[in-house]
Amino acid sequence: MPTGRQDSIRLFNFAGIDVFLHWSWFLVALYEIQSRNSRYSSIVWNVLEYLALFLIVLIHEFGHALACRSVGGNANRIVLWPLGGVAYVDPPPRPGATLWSIAAGPLVNVAFVPVFMAALSGARAAGLPATSPDVFQLLRNVAWINLGLLIFNILPIYPLDGGQILRSLLWFVLGRARSLMIATIIGILGALAFIGLAFWRQNLWLGVIALYMIMNCWGGFKHAQMLLRSAKLPRRNGFTCPTCHNSPPVGAYWRCAQCSQPFDPFESSAACPYCRAQYPTTQCLDCGRQHPLHEWASASLVAPRG
Repeated sequence: MPTGRQDSIRLFNFAGIDVFLHWSWFLVALYEIQSRNSRYSSIVWNVLEYLALFLIVLIHEFGHALACRSVGGNANRIVLWPLGGVAYVDPPPRPGATLWSIAAGPLVNVAFVPVFMAALSGARAAGLPATSPDVFQLLRNVAWINLGLLIFNILPIYPLDGGQILRSLLWFVLGRARSLMIATIIGILGALAFIGLAFWRQNLWLGVIALYMIMNCWGGFKHAQMLLRSAKLPRRNGFTCPTCHNSPPVGAYWRCAQCSQPFDPFESSAACPYCRAQYPTTQCLDCGRQHPLHEWASASLVAPRG
């Protein structure tokens, strides 16, 4: 998955969100534009069609990012690449916040559906199929592209939006770790189905998408295993994560970045006992957020008690 820091071009910043374009997008765009040059009377229309796809994907990703911010999460980067786009969102570790951050992307495409339907209806009434066939063909193709992206994204296959929406819904009932594990298992099965479809259709892109799915599902599965193991560990009294309100586990589960030795920052006042490196913040092993040690202690005084 692209990171937006390497091999990418920074296009612009909007609302504090940096938008990057991966270099491989240009190669795929050139291939796709040339492979569809029979659809229009001029290749210019193919270029416009691909730019419309670019714009739809970009607005979709902004839907994710802005929704994440609306629930108090972090979202400051979007990367566009040949397989679509990636909005790097970090919503608060709550199922409702995660659900809204993910669902907002497909909802953008849902909102576009009646817009394109009305535009096509108006184009037919104006006689564009006869007077400006390229314009009408472009409008119709872009409408189908938007619908196709919507259908594909809501497939319940992790890490697609549909798979992450399924995971968020299961989170309400099963908890964070088990919901992620079930979603990734379903995602692996879905990716295997995509591999079969890729062989049947002799389609390289379907195979690439399936590989991308499997890699993300495997990473999610390993993370779910880590969360399940962490949930069984004994917890330390007197400290609570200000974000997820979980107490940290007792033990040397943090590793010093300087000497690579494991240590417990809550036992050593956030300093490595081996090399004396000081750490201004300590990461929560449950939600991944980082906070100064004094905030962990303060949060334990006001954290909700079950």
